[in-house]
Amino acid sequence: MAWRYLLSQSIKRAIDIVVSAVLCVVTAPLVAGVALACLLVQGRPVLHASPRAGLNGKAFRFLKFRTMTDERDENGDLLPDALRLKPFGRFLRASSLDELPQLWHILVGEMALVGPRPLPVSYVERYTEAERRRLEVRPGLTGLAQIRGRNSISWTDRLRLDVQYVDNRSTISDLRILITTAKVVLARTGIGHQGNPTMTEFFGSAHEASLGYVGESGSVPLASLSEFAHATQINEAA
Repeated sequence: MAWRYLLSQSIKRAIDIVVSAVLCVVTAPLVAGVALACLLVQGRPVLHASPRAGLNGKAFRFLKFRTMTDERDENGDLLPDALRLKPFGRFLRASSLDELPQLWHILVGEMALVGPRPLPVSYVERYTEAERRRLEVRPGLTGLAQIRGRNSISWTDRLRLDVQYVDNRSTISDLRILITTAKVVLARTGIGHQGNPTMTEFFGSAHEASLGYVGESGSVPLASLSEFAHATQINEAA
């Protein structure tokens, strides 16, 4: 029913505001320390900003601590990510400390604690009709795809899990995802993608399929609520 949906969304937003506000205060010294370390090790700018697609595809300026240098070749072109990602940047990514500025996005309503990760605006036109449904909710600091392999899974599986979350989201599932996320971050798993230190660019599911990256289950109907709950419980125990 419509009133139940509105109530659940209001509760989710209230939790996001309270938790992000508290974390913004509690982590302020850590944020300052990371910012200073970035400045001393990598120089300016400390933050990396890029346009990302938010709720209903609305673009917002996405912030995170910069993890790669601006090193360029003799033609002035940026070097590959693998060459620009130094030990300090790898540490920030592995520990997820580079994501701390996103607490502000949650506080102001551009993001949520849990939801599909915000992806570049340029990806929106590459989504299939089903994949575009990931934009029906606010993007999250973490999500179902992040506890099911993070960057190590294919784009096909990642987007499928995003839509699966949209269809089956609840306060309980959000709590499970948050608990499991802490375990994933501590284990520092799933940071790279297909042998690359960062996630490769998404050119569309058809392109992924042509390269053989069809995901662990290919084109599969969205899981039921019971399957979704089972999936989060499995990762919670892992």
